[in-house]
Amino acid sequence: MPALAAFEGRILVCAFEGWNDAGEAASTAVRTLRDQLDVAPLAVFDSEEIFDYQLVRPQIELTDTGDRRIAWPTITLFCPQVPHVRAASIATDAQLAVSGQNASSVYLLTGPEPTRNWKTFTDEVVDLCLAADIQAVVFLGALLADAPHTRPIAIFTSSENAEVRSAMEIERSTYEGPTGILAVLAAACETAGMVTVSLWASVPHYVHHTPSPKATLALLDSVEELIDVTIPRGELVTQSHEWERQIDAMARNDDEMASYISALEEARDETTGQPISGEALAREFEDFLRNREDSPNDDSAEEHGGA
Repeated sequence: MPALAAFEGRILVCAFEGWNDAGEAASTAVRTLRDQLDVAPLAVFDSEEIFDYQLVRPQIELTDTGDRRIAWPTITLFCPQVPHVRAASIATDAQLAVSGQNASSVYLLTGPEPTRNWKTFTDEVVDLCLAADIQAVVFLGALLADAPHTRPIAIFTSSENAEVRSAMEIERSTYEGPTGILAVLAAACETAGMVTVSLWASVPHYVHHTPSPKATLALLDSVEELIDVTIPRGELVTQSHEWERQIDAMARNDDEMASYISALEEARDETTGQPISGEALAREFEDFLRNREDSPNDDSAEEHGGA
């Protein structure tokens, strides 16, 4: 994935929990960046305005002293901290910090996908981006696909910007149908003059109820290459191996599942030595969105309960 001049300035990396986040892969990728970058909240969006609490419920938590408190869902825009207010953290250790020329230029936007007032929310995000002089936005998502867990996670890359598509040699999505907040924000950011790129990880649909650290790693690999930073993986590599081992163990005790995975592997291996086509990934993406339209309540309530 070639480096672009647009990704040498201030960059926003964005992911939302819920509809756009199969296996919690995208939101975990942004949380990983948040934990390793020197960032601080720039804006916290009013949850009363953007959430229906019956869909995205507040959570009861216990404090260190044993008291109960309500944690309300929030969406937060994080910005780089200036050096003189930088707090001691894991980011002070070069072994654990995101590094590279762009490391101090990365902004983050994350939280549950809003369930109300998308237009107002989008306008506020765009205004904040323009005020911060953000030049490019990277949207992270994850979709359920007919993908075997034993093979590399495929990443579907798309952009509404013709120059970016030409430079990166990627295709434009031809999907028509219901969409999520990522597409709404991407359209608004492009209209406002910001360059956008969307990265979607293909998560094996037969393990969609568990977090997918392998898909998170694939997204971080793509982000690292796109914005020219080095991102420490922490425990994600170990977690990814354990995730595969657990699924392997399940398959050994389920002949039907093992046979299905074998068929997926055979289909994927037919492309060995060749890049998985953008057209094939686009079809998986479109199938994912259509399936979500057909089953709007399949697991969204479950996802919103905690993710």
